[in-house]
Amino acid sequence: MEQGRVIAVVGARGGVGASSLAASLARRFASWRGSTALVDLDGSGGGIDVLLGIEAADGLRWPDLSDARGEVSGEELTALLPRWEGVTVLSADRARPGRGADEVVSVVLDALATSHDRVVLDLDRSCVLGAAAIVARCETALVVASRDVRSVAGVLALREALVAQSPDVRLVVRGPAPGGLGVLELAHVVDLPVAASMGSQRGFDAALERGGGPGARRRGSFARAVGQLAAGL
Repeated sequence: MEQGRVIAVVGARGGVGASSLAASLARRFASWRGSTALVDLDGSGGGIDVLLGIEAADGLRWPDLSDARGEVSGEELTALLPRWEGVTVLSADRARPGRGADEVVSVVLDALATSHDRVVLDLDRSCVLGAAAIVARCETALVVASRDVRSVAGVLALREALVAQSPDVRLVVRGPAPGGLGVLELAHVVDLPVAASMGSQRGFDAALERGGGPGARRRGSFARAVGQLAAGL
């Protein structure tokens, strides 16, 4: 059975906006009338449903799928998951932290890939380093990095594992640069191509706090970068 394309988004370090980018990419894909799923694989936080403002929405979360084994119907699973802006969302649970075991994740991703054109993963850094089989499913991996030394170190820590498992690994660079590190300089140091770069967007974080998720901001450098990325994927 034909499967949709799996795209991973991972932050070089915390706080660089990887979850916002993953959600915005998924929303852009869905706006093109392609079926899209957004999968939260960072079980340490409150769940991407909180970022999207759908934490009270009915539907399954990762803890509800802990017994998933064998062949799971993608259509039946999709019907049981919450939706946001036309995107099927599988999230961690704010009251029940954690994602599924690796074998559960594999079964669930198989199911979602058979019922969606694209599956966007909000990938945790520990998942990159400890779950090679999951990373190997990703046709493209986008590493979100800010222009600072911590991000350089973070990308370098992830690079070997990503390049070994995914055929297409690219950088998404966010500004500003407190020490003057340039986009091309960053790309040279970590030896990865730049898929997109964006500066700071005034009011972006405040808009997220008001609810509705990153899709509410449809102008500015972030939105332009999302459009550029989506067009290239």
